[in-house]
Amino acid sequence: MGAGQPTGEQFEITNGTARAVLTEVGACLRVFEVAGVPYVSSFAETEAPPLSAGLVLAPWPNRVRDGRWSFYGEPQQLELSESRRNVAIHGLTRTIPWQVVERSTSAITLGVRIEAQAGWPVPMHTTARYALDADGGLTVTHTMLNAGDRKTPFGVGVHPYPCAGRAAAYECTLQLAARTNLPVDQDRLLPNGPVAPLDGGEFDFREPRKLDGMVLDHTYGGCVPDADGIIRHHLVGPDTGVEIWAEPDFGWVQVFSTTGFPGTSSAIAVEPMTCPTDALNSGIDLRELEPGQTWSGSWGLRPMS
Repeated sequence: MGAGQPTGEQFEITNGTARAVLTEVGACLRVFEVAGVPYVSSFAETEAPPLSAGLVLAPWPNRVRDGRWSFYGEPQQLELSESRRNVAIHGLTRTIPWQVVERSTSAITLGVRIEAQAGWPVPMHTTARYALDADGGLTVTHTMLNAGDRKTPFGVGVHPYPCAGRAAAYECTLQLAARTNLPVDQDRLLPNGPVAPLDGGEFDFREPRKLDGMVLDHTYGGCVPDADGIIRHHLVGPDTGVEIWAEPDFGWVQVFSTTGFPGTSSAIAVEPMTCPTDALNSGIDLRELEPGQTWSGSWGLRPMS
């Protein structure tokens, strides 16, 4: 890895006017733009990803309460990677180098082995394939392989900060395909109640809602696919917009607003996830893999005219 580059080697892919840059460490989506217009909030290659921007979250997304969970009756203790909240956050692949599995001009597949370790007893292998199409869209396909000899649960999430061109998040409207919300406490951002239907209140984004003045760190579920089987969320600004789409396995989405993202007055993370916060304890929508079995799922970004 290059000195002064906490994300390691940078991998550029292009197709027509579409361009993306991925990183060696964390398989991070650092840049996605079409015709010079940005569709994710980016950062310099000499910086670590701010606020987990663009990272792959595996083998679980979001937080695990006290880093503790039970692997089919066996107590596990994960490293408390968010110590101020006493939780384990966003999996085990964010800060380690990934390897190039396959590469072309318009696509790249990065992969990494998740070793068995304290708090995670079964080795896994995960890949992320980033591919640009001729129409300017980006498709990201994830795989998870159980490389051990015991069945294991898992979840996958991603942490993009989509943007509508150069508009700040507060200038945009957001619409989600989500129909439910998992309430969390404001101190540790851990579940403090059952999944509930959205009720038309302030944080209901079933219809487009302006983000100006909103403070969000909310876990949404029940994402409903369109007739073609694809889930779609939309962030729309004054001049352009971006669609965040996902296959049905990504039935959850975390939405996080911030004024602390470098280079912009406000940014918004829209994070497709296969399971919600603390799913290793609740079991909600956890996937399971038998030894040697592989799961695959896709999501992506597409500019809106």
